[in-house]
Amino acid sequence: MNYTLRQLRIFLAIARHENVSRAAAELNLSQSAASAALQTFERNYGVSLFERQGNKLKLNPVGHSLRKEAETLMTHCEQFEHTLLRHGDLGHLKVGASFTIGNHLVVRYLADYLQAYPEADVDLNTANTPEVVHKVLNYEVDVGMIEREVQHRDLELIPWMDDELVVFCSADHPLAKKKVLGNREIKSARWILREPDSGARHTFDRALAELLPEITIYREFRHNEAIKSAVESGLGIGCLSQVVLHNDIRNGNLVPLKLAKRDMKRRFYFALPRIRHSKPAVDYWIELCRRQLPPAHSSI
Repeated sequence: MNYTLRQLRIFLAIARHENVSRAAAELNLSQSAASAALQTFERNYGVSLFERQGNKLKLNPVGHSLRKEAETLMTHCEQFEHTLLRHGDLGHLKVGASFTIGNHLVVRYLADYLQAYPEADVDLNTANTPEVVHKVLNYEVDVGMIEREVQHRDLELIPWMDDELVVFCSADHPLAKKKVLGNREIKSARWILREPDSGARHTFDRALAELLPEITIYREFRHNEAIKSAVESGLGIGCLSQVVLHNDIRNGNLVPLKLAKRDMKRRFYFALPRIRHSKPAVDYWIELCRRQLPPAHSSI
């Protein structure tokens, strides 16, 4: 190919203005540079595209026919460039989220995110916290959302929001009227909990560390809904995030229980690879999530 897009732009500008000086001014070029580019373009193909009429350059028949082709080609080139420039702004995003965050929080932000990025493809992967961290470190997701602090030299954590675990039972459970559980009730109860690697279980084990050898863990599930169903059926008492339990407690299906002198608070984090390329979609997602906290966390 013996022509450049620069030569085509110069050719079309001269055709519009019928003057090299005005065409050069439009393109921020010197008159000599514009003239040289046109001469090179014509010489490379052995054609003459203009006829001189005084101070004007008028397209000859060959120039007229090539002008249409050149305009069509430049239009396609500009559309292609526009697509390239917009590609990074389409908002395509891969989010890795822990089960609690993915099932109960992420969906709250999707509508607003898609208003900003209507053409975005948002891929949500839910797993427990260690699995999400693994996906982040292996660049399988753009951003992770996890339920506890994880130390890794290749991982950057950005604090998001505070959370608190709530111990709960069914409305007709014997402990429902107790409200506050002491060590004796904690040790005698049958517990239905998340799996050991989960963020919720990590907080539970930390809060009750000295009692763990005497606690009866009756069942373990990876999903919050399974735990709520088991507890509501009277199989035992559970411990999950207040985010998960908010509606069930409000509706009276489940009853919250207090643990005397136990710290059940924790923090959620965004997890990112320490070495990464900047991505506007990720920055906007984090900003959106931090700006629109659930009502219970609006003061955090």
